[in-house]
Amino acid sequence: MSLTGGVLTAVPTALPHAAGSAVRILLRAGNSSVLSRSGSGDEPPVTIPRDPAREAARRELSKRMYHENDPSLFQRALNAFWEWVGKLFGSAATATPGGTLGLVVIIVAVVAVLGALWWRLGTPRREPASSAALFDDRPRSAAEHRAAAEAHAAQGHWNQAVQERMRAIVRSLEERALLDVRPGRTADEAAAEAGRSLPAHTDRLRAAARDFDDVTYGGRRATEQSYDRMAELDRDLERSKPQLASSSSSTADSARQGAAG
Repeated sequence: MSLTGGVLTAVPTALPHAAGSAVRILLRAGNSSVLSRSGSGDEPPVTIPRDPAREAARRELSKRMYHENDPSLFQRALNAFWEWVGKLFGSAATATPGGTLGLVVIIVAVVAVLGALWWRLGTPRREPASSAALFDDRPRSAAEHRAAAEAHAAQGHWNQAVQERMRAIVRSLEERALLDVRPGRTADEAAAEAGRSLPAHTDRLRAAARDFDDVTYGGRRATEQSYDRMAELDRDLERSKPQLASSSSSTADSARQGAAG
């Protein structure tokens, strides 16, 4: 700080070096004008008014050379975001019993509960779409579906093996005329219809249809055991004799006649 010609001047230390230099130049210019006008000694010194001096400093500091190292728009936005997060965290910590430590404990507890639920319930699965068709557009025989299933099983592709084995079961029932050939049939529909002519295998047919739906539309993974159960069902159905509607009605009639006699 210096007293020159009756004018008290100070150079701000908070400004950048270049800006400080500009201010010092303006101040020196103002001091020079003061000194030049105070030479008579009888007249009071003339100083630069405050508003013009402020305007001159503003014009000087608005030059690009003083803003080359300013943060970018992205950096300013990022700083504002983190400042907002800090204020939010501080407000939450103030409202939480125990302050910051209590807030951290609550967050850890919530994460632990969510992890336990995920571990207990597993990955959310979609419900099986019962309206989806069992077969694709290209018709194949039961033998072809069985061969494809065995090829997938040999490679450990249990999802595809289960799908092809279920198709082999339904196609085999169609080839034996136990099911009518109907495009767009679902696995659930095929199991329900086949259960009427093969009642001894109704439960296993429904279980096979559920396995097919879970693997194909429910997001589950098949296992070797599920494929073995389906392959065994396929072999048992091949050896089973259907219970026709005429034979069942005659059996019922015989039972009623015996009861009447």
